[in-house]
Amino acid sequence: MKFSIIIPVYNRPQEIRELLESLTRQHYRNFEVLVVEDGSDVRCEDVVQKFMHWLDVQYLYKPNTGPGLSRNYGADHASGDYLIFLDSDCVIPSQYTKVVQESLAQQYADAFGGADRAAPDFSNIQKAINYSMTSFITTGGIRGGQQRLDKFYPRSFNMGYTKEVYQRTQGFSAMRFGEDIDMSIRIFRQGFRVRLIEKAYVYHKRRTDFKKFYKQVFNSGLARINLFQKYPKTLKLVHLLPAAFTLGMVALIILVLIVNWLFLSPLLLLMAFLLADAAIRNKSLTVGILAVPASLIQLTGYGCGFLYAVWNTYIIGKHKAEAFKRTFYQ
Repeated sequence: MKFSIIIPVYNRPQEIRELLESLTRQHYRNFEVLVVEDGSDVRCEDVVQKFMHWLDVQYLYKPNTGPGLSRNYGADHASGDYLIFLDSDCVIPSQYTKVVQESLAQQYADAFGGADRAAPDFSNIQKAINYSMTSFITTGGIRGGQQRLDKFYPRSFNMGYTKEVYQRTQGFSAMRFGEDIDMSIRIFRQGFRVRLIEKAYVYHKRRTDFKKFYKQVFNSGLARINLFQKYPKTLKLVHLLPAAFTLGMVALIILVLIVNWLFLSPLLLLMAFLLADAAIRNKSLTVGILAVPASLIQLTGYGCGFLYAVWNTYIIGKHKAEAFKRTFYQ
């Protein structure tokens, strides 16, 4: 079983260096790597060339089109039985490819996905952001947790599928946000077998400060309405909760200003619970403290993006392309 690991990248040569270093340490070695430079100003070609003695790696350059079409470009040049897609801000544990190979050999799947975690050497902010994106409290476990409020949809930071899946679905769409969920929905609709491989996790760095993180989750909330327009039945309660939380926060602030500060009590209790849970899980009080703003940003950022898209698309009647006029990387 051969894997083709496909990595789109834009202006992040240092991330590619760390990712490729982690791939040199894989226990299962029957794979090729395709790094697809998506019209970067700061290219990583020199970085990739340094790994050509250690990995079966190709460097591909193309004009900027966004991550989805860049993954398709890599797939067109791939020779593996499975196409595995990773984000450039991931670091891969040494057992990853072996776990995937053994799991698929034992129980076949046309497509699969895995979860993400924080590596021990991540910064405290990265660990806090990871908590906010993986905790059942903040996301309902839909990104690969053992408990979840909705079925698992593989996401592009850690997903794979066969060449047949690629040929029948024609790969990722040109969407700039939510393109991985769009892909997963189409895989399910084609009747392919999809699995979560829990032990095939990656270390996902995501954003390194709260401002960038807010923008990321805002765009995710915004994309949910785009997906709803394409697939109305895929909108679930778990996707509405951040918007409800955001509106609840606004209501609490108004009540505090005009009535009594005691209306902050529910929020303070939530913050205390988040702090304690994150501190225990990460064995760090600092991470616990940082997880409070990270979780609030995750919920309100997604909620604001969701509400922004609802307003633009359904209230003032903007065309979808105008309502979602943002680029992936900025």
